[in-house]
Amino acid sequence: MLKENIKAIRKSKGLSQEELAIKLNVVRQTISKWEQGLSVPDADMLISISEVFETPVSTLLGEIIEETKADDLRVISEKLEVINLQLAHGKAVRQKAVHWFFISLCVIIVAVFAVLTVCNSPYRSWDYSHPETAVVGVVFHAFEWLFIRIAPPALIGAVFGACLTRKKR
Repeated sequence: MLKENIKAIRKSKGLSQEELAIKLNVVRQTISKWEQGLSVPDADMLISISEVFETPVSTLLGEIIEETKADDLRVISEKLEVINLQLAHGKAVRQKAVHWFFISLCVIIVAVFAVLTVCNSPYRSWDYSHPETAVVGVVFHAFEWLFIRIAPPALIGAVFGACLTRKKR
């Protein structure tokens, strides 16, 4: 509701995202994120938006109010609380996905290292007089050489990332 209202009112006022961003002292990408529903403005920013649009905050939030009520602030705060809970849930889901990415990266690095250790560079005994065998052998050797040099720091980074993104209880 909020995202559609911001976009519709902005267009009805003849403002581009860039022009609105300048008036609110934010970057254009922030306006784009609000209009796509990827983020929401905080309470102070909602007030600033309503001032730029010359529209009540309640209209931005989707309410049509015929008369002034004493509990408008309570209604707005309840709506903002719901929006904040939705954003917190989205952040938790993203954090969990990143956490499992780091764990998967650790497992993959250890598995590839184990395979390389068990195989013990079998391409070294190949006959390199054939061009195809030579190319494949060089590719395997290059992969092993790069992996052995990149894997330890990548594993340390993945373990560190997994620790930083774990859910705190």
